[in-house]
Amino acid sequence: MKIWSDVLAAFGFLTRLPLPRYAYDADTMPRSAKFYPLVGLVVAALAYAVYRLLHGHVNANVQCASVLVVLVMITGGFHEEGLADVADGFGGGRTRERVLEIMHDSRIGGYGAIVLTLSLLLRFALLTSLPFDRVWPYLAGAHILCRWSILPLAVLLPPARPGSKGALLAGRLSKSTFITGTLLTLALCAYLLRIRVFAPLLACVLIVLLSIAYYRRRLGGITGDCFGATMQVVEIAVYFCGVLP
Repeated sequence: MKIWSDVLAAFGFLTRLPLPRYAYDADTMPRSAKFYPLVGLVVAALAYAVYRLLHGHVNANVQCASVLVVLVMITGGFHEEGLADVADGFGGGRTRERVLEIMHDSRIGGYGAIVLTLSLLLRFALLTSLPFDRVWPYLAGAHILCRWSILPLAVLLPPARPGSKGALLAGRLSKSTFITGTLLTLALCAYLLRIRVFAPLLACVLIVLLSIAYYRRRLGGITGDCFGATMQVVEIAVYFCGVLP
């Protein structure tokens, strides 16, 4: 079934989970993007399962550190790598060509190391600060919304580097894929967060709009690393909404 193949392609692109074989064609990747919010929900559920297993046996610091370890293992550090590359590229490059060159380099530089460390510290601090009854809804909401952020970025920006992973999605998503993914995101977040859904939604949309403006100005488009960087910022912003009174 085409839907099953699309679901598996979404998980295959965004995670390192073992998956069964599935049919793949040139349109599978952009078509599968509507299921990215579902990937976020499953990733969060696996991390939360570890959190609950450890609850009552270790302190909150160990619980939340374990959650971060699980998240990185599930995704292979894919999004963290994107954040570090973007920090290095935009921090060290003045021209578009130089930014892309630095981002393409597999080595991590000073800007990337600093921003990646701060990202992990912020996520850890915010997760440990979440009240127990908010951990699941905000963990799930963060991972649903950060993966939804890929959709508007891909719809509104062309690829900055042809042949890159970002080019698999940028400029290739259909309106129906965007609408379906957005409706799925809204339904899941409304169910999880209830009345508190508005602040995370607003924060996510604002970050996406600022990202679009910045990537367009600096690169004239978007790369796979940029997707990962925006996702990390959205995740942090949603956790921050959760610690607010």
